Amino acid sequence: MTTKPMIAVNADFRPASAEHIALTWITSGYYDQVSGAKTAKSPGGIPMIVPPLAEDDDLRVLLKKCDGVVLAGSSLDLDPKRLGLDKHPATKPMATRREDFDRRLAKMAVEMRLPILAIGSGMQTVNVICGGTLFQHIPEDIARPIQHRDHVERTLRHIINIVPGTRMDVMYGPGEIRVNSDHHMCVDQLAPHFKVSATAPDGAIEAYESVDDDWFCVGVQWHPESDTAAALDMQVFEIFLEACMDRMTGAGTTPIIIPFPQKASRKAVAAA
Repeated sequence: MTTKPMIAVNADFRPASAEHIALTWITSGYYDQVSGAKTAKSPGGIPMIVPPLAEDDDLRVLLKKCDGVVLAGSSLDLDPKRLGLDKHPATKPMATRREDFDRRLAKMAVEMRLPILAIGSGMQTVNVICGGTLFQHIPEDIARPIQHRDHVERTLRHIINIVPGTRMDVMYGPGEIRVNSDHHMCVDQLAPHFKVSATAPDGAIEAYESVDDDWFCVGVQWHPESDTAAALDMQVFEIFLEACMDRMTGAGTTPIIIPFPQKASRKAVAAA
């Protein structure tokens, strides 16, 4: 019997077209961080790469064998039409099969109360399926926005402010840190299951976590798996894997019922 937790990591998907075949892939940083994040409490995890499965029964069987889920991000966006929004010219929706699967995966993981680390668009997906909403385009939806994406320079970094007493505070310490950034959508209204644990200087929610201390669910808008991440970002994976170890070796958790309403996003109120 393994002493390492099994971690499900969702893969990206590109449908077939006239130019190329259908393709499933994953950024290597996700499985490298899962296997490499070792602490005195956790020996690291065993990543299980999960393609966009068609059957819920198959996905449920797989998740019952796992001790945690990393909901990976994407360079593409959630479909704004499914959020009740008109598509912005800057929005590039991900493949429907990818978004459908990510939503199903997130919903099952939440219902099973598996430890979840949701990254980038994964953070947005979890918030949406739990009843939250999104801003589609930060430069137009948030008053006095800072730069969150640079189409030329992929090493863009900005400050975030960590909320004291949160899991982010445990991971990074109090005050300000700098994180990598490559997004134009973000959380608007936070789902009731979560509380804010970090914000950007313009007020954009950069991290959230479960309000239930007995359930590890953390969403981060930056990318701790990326080669542009700081060494300190490894602690996001380390503490996530420690939570997975706790679940694997401790008492089971009780499923919860979550709402899945779709709400129309609101615009940020212009600053006075």
